[in-house]
Formats: sequence, structure tokens, C-alpha cells
Amino acid sequence: MELYDELVARGLVAQVTDEGTVRDWINNGKATFYIGFDCTADSLTAGHFMALTLMKRLQAAGNKPIALIGGGTTMIGDPSGRTDMRKMLTKEDIDHNAACFKRQMERFIDFGDGKALMLNNADWLLDLNYVQLLREVGACFSVNNMLRAECYKQRMEKGLSFLEFNYMIMQSYDFYHMFQHYGCNMQCGGNDQWSNMLGGTELIRRKLGKDSHCLTITLLTDSQGNKMGKTAGNAVWLDPNKTSPYDFYQYWRNVDDADVIKCIRMLTFLPLEQIDEMAHWEGSELNRAKEILAYELTSLVHGEAEAQKAQNAARALFGGGADDANMPATILDPALVQNGQAGVLDLLVAAGLAASKGEGRRLVQQGGISIDGEKVTDPTAAVDAAALEKGIVVKKGKKVYHKISL
Repeated sequence: MELYDELVARGLVAQVTDEGTVRDWINNGKATFYIGFDCTADSLTAGHFMALTLMKRLQAAGNKPIALIGGGTTMIGDPSGRTDMRKMLTKEDIDHNAACFKRQMERFIDFGDGKALMLNNADWLLDLNYVQLLREVGACFSVNNMLRAECYKQRMEKGLSFLEFNYMIMQSYDFYHMFQHYGCNMQCGGNDQWSNMLGGTELIRRKLGKDSHCLTITLLTDSQGNKMGKTAGNAVWLDPNKTSPYDFYQYWRNVDDADVIKCIRMLTFLPLEQIDEMAHWEGSELNRAKEILAYELTSLVHGEAEAQKAQNAARALFGGGADDANMPATILDPALVQNGQAGVLDLLVAAGLAASKGEGRRLVQQGGISIDGEKVTDPTAAVDAAALEKGIVVKKGKKVYHKISL
């Protein structure tokens, strides 16, 4: 099976501007393509997985990826999928976040020997003269068409700022600039970016001629992209200091039954023939499929050694009898022990299981906390220092386990 057909079979392709040419370029290594990453945080998330694995797949077929860090566009903020305006970041924050992204991307993309580029759109966007930009590209955009774009619709009810309204022009200019200076002939991204991406394709053709060969391909649906990589309202980070390899593994181990095969198709590099066999699995076999998904993705992000540790720890907790030494753990500050005891709420906050004592109190009152298999019902309860010296296992909800010891 050729690569483009494989992408379709994996459920990755949503829309393309010229399927025949996209197929030819991708299959024959003719594409120099970019995917943009606005650096709104200091880590990529599991929601970026499709973009990262797509870049890896296309590069393996001889295509050249451009990982575009949005140092400039992050200063405006993408309104797509938003009901409110994004937090304004300083240039220092953005530069720090961009450096963090680079380190994580190198696990997926080979930047050696001219095989890929990593660019930052701050290098050209921040030096633009506003009047010159208006004269050069402003006439290429219809305000009527922009207001009909899907990426703006959610914001129109509460108010779309003029700052955000410019985002489509900035993103379009990125493709226009890289087409001219870096030979970038294809852009890829999420389906929610379709309007923004078409703006770039149209800008190139209007400025450089209708015969300019540039293409757009979007992957994943809005709902799948928004769903992926979030749990209980929080992002699942690729940075092990923000989401441990164990917690990362557990997130994928606990995906819904209905989503596990879909995720394996989209995100792993397992052969389609093997996945097709797994699609017939039912009942307990789905748990095996979830283990495969969790292991494969944890290995991609954190390496095989960390994936194996996470799997061993998970199996220990859920009846597999493996060593539980790799469970997420916190070494407690002895200062939290007063009169030979440490309060449960202090333990929850110290272990990062609750953001505050107030949140910890609600967890206890709602029956969401157990210690060494015993449910805690009193927020004022405390644990003896002797037990902490041996180490205790705190369970939060049904799926989160954490060891705490002195």
C-alpha cells in the first residue's frame, strides 16, 4: 500500500485541495511540507500526536518536514475552537516555550543532514511593516469570506477582537513566505484550520500566479482532535516533568473501548494488517489492545525503557503481579510531619493529587481517596509517620495511584 492510501486507511485524511497531486507528491517524496505549532505552553501535549506522527510518516517516505514554531503568531493567538480570547504571553515566555518544543520534536523528526527544518515565524512576522503588509497582502483577503470562516464562528457571539481577526492573515503569510524562501509546497494541519490554511493557498496563487503549485491537506476531525490528549479538563503533556511516563501510559491505557482501535490506527506505527485483526477483539481482549496502544505511544515519547517501567507498574496495580517500583512517587518533606503524623490533605497537595487543600477536602468528601486500600472519609484524618516510613499507596478515583513515603 502506498503512503497516501495508508493515511486514508488509518483515518487521518479529512480534506485536501488536490488529491491526485497530494497523492503523487507524498508517495514519491516530492513534498516539502510544514505544520505549525503555536507555543502557548512550555510543552507539547498528547493532542499534538497526530501532527508529530504524520511528520514522521511523511519524512520516512522521503518528504521534507518543516516544523514551524509560532513565535510570531502566538503573540496574536488563534481563535479557532475558542469561546474566549487566549492569554497574552510575553516574548520571553514564547521564546522559552519554543525552546521546549524543539527538544520534544527531535524525538519524532530527524533534523540532521538537511532532512528537516525547524523555523520560527517570529523571524519574519515581527519585522513586518504594518502598512506594507496591508498593501502587499491585504487586498487578497475578502472580509466577507473571513467572517464566514469556521475558525471565527464560535467567537462572533461573544466578540472577536481585531487582534485575533488578523490571525488568518498571519498564518497565510507564513505559507506564502516559506513557499518563496524555503520551497515549502504543502501545508498540513487539523481540520479546524481549514479556513486559515486555504487562505495561505489562495494568497500564494493570487500573488505568484494561479499555476503556483501549493497544496493543503488537513487531518483529523475537530471533535477527535479536541478530545485527544485531554483528561478531566487537563492536558496530557509530553514533558515527563508535567505528566509522568506512568500517567501518560495510564491515560492511553484508559481510553474508551470505542476509541482504542481508532487511536491505534491513527497514532501508532503498527502494520494495518495487525490492526485489522485487533479490530475484531472484544471483551477482555480490548484491555490487551489498550495496553498495546499505551505501550507504543509511551515508547514513542519517553523511550522503550520508560514504557516498560510504566507497563510493569500498571500491571502491578491491576492484578498482573509485576514489580510496582515504578509507580509515580513522592518523597515527603519531613517538615509536614507534626507530632508523629501528617494530614491527609497535606499529603494530597504534596503529591500533586490535589491543587489545594480545598480541592483535597472535596475529593475526600466525595469518596475519591483511598490509602492502602482503605477509603478515607474524614478530611481531618492523618497518617502515622511509621506508615509513611514504609510507604503508603494513595488511590485517587478509579485510576490514579501514587506512592508517598518519607
